[in-house]
Amino acid sequence: MFGKKEKKVRVLFVEEKNDLVSQLAEHFTKEYFGNKYDVYSAGPKKDIIDCELISVMYQMGNDMRRQVSKDFKDRDYLRDEEDYDLIIFLQKSTFDEWAKRTPWQGKQILFELERTENFQATDDLELANCYSELIDRVSSWVKENMADPGKLRTMISA
Repeated sequence: MFGKKEKKVRVLFVEEKNDLVSQLAEHFTKEYFGNKYDVYSAGPKKDIIDCELISVMYQMGNDMRRQVSKDFKDRDYLRDEEDYDLIIFLQKSTFDEWAKRTPWQGKQILFELERTENFQATDDLELANCYSELIDRVSSWVKENMADPGKLRTMISA
């Protein structure tokens, strides 16, 4: 009845400016699997979170207005200790630059997701559709891959 409380897996999602897909991955992991993960996102740099993303997410019923872009040094929103169990890079260029320079050797996963630079939109509606598709892809990836921490560990590449 009063079972032992399982320790949450500490996960850090990483992209260059922590302004798009890492924010989505953090948001959806908290929403779907908050009981399994202590989840964060950051990047080597920080910027503002993509405003179009916030708007489209809000229209889809997801409020990200309180999320904040963070860099690796931001201790107001990240763990004081860098003792993450898994680090998931969502950009290959950031992985290539940082994977060998981090203290997280043997805990890193690369799963590259699309960036807005790849969007092919000629008007606001097409742009909103591009964001919606990206949001759906990240949500699906989180549902599929974050459901089982053991499966996730098999994806470690560095």
